[in-house]
Amino acid sequence: MADIWLMRHGAYEGHLPGYHAPHEAALTQEGREQVRRSLPLPEGITAIVTSPIPRARQTATLVSHLTGLPIVATSGLLAEWSAPSIVLGRTAETYPSAYRAWRARRLANPSLRCEDGESLTDLHTRARHCAAFLHHTAGRHGSILAVSHTLLLGVLTNLQEGPAAFATVAKVPWRFAERRPLPGN
Repeated sequence: MADIWLMRHGAYEGHLPGYHAPHEAALTQEGREQVRRSLPLPEGITAIVTSPIPRARQTATLVSHLTGLPIVATSGLLAEWSAPSIVLGRTAETYPSAYRAWRARRLANPSLRCEDGESLTDLHTRARHCAAFLHHTAGRHGSILAVSHTLLLGVLTNLQEGPAAFATVAKVPWRFAERRPLPGN
């Protein structure tokens, strides 16, 4: 059976705690160094899949360049949680009141959305589809490395918790360029 390894992208421009990065945020030099330090990869990985968001794509491209492994797929299933546009580029102290109100109710009502953002139920459903995609891709290409983002990775590794997995992410955060196996490999 092929293994599936998950990796968070490296550090990106503008990162601050609680910051919802714009999609175009690029890796920093430190982010590229974090990726280099994350090597070598676990033995047996034969291919890479990645989120289409630039910081993840840049991480995957750098890993590919340094290891010679091909990037066999780019999938929106691996994209970060789709935060509402009203918080992109903001930090916690500048969140609008509508977002603060949603945050207070999101675990009690996981299907609730804040404006154009993804609900916790939406995120969990996408993570389930992502897990199926990763297993299918590993079946075709052998052991893979999937490069993605902290919130999606946290939900993906805690699928059994349902939409509440979102809350677990804060308890066990992913460091930049950190790798973990997908549970159930």
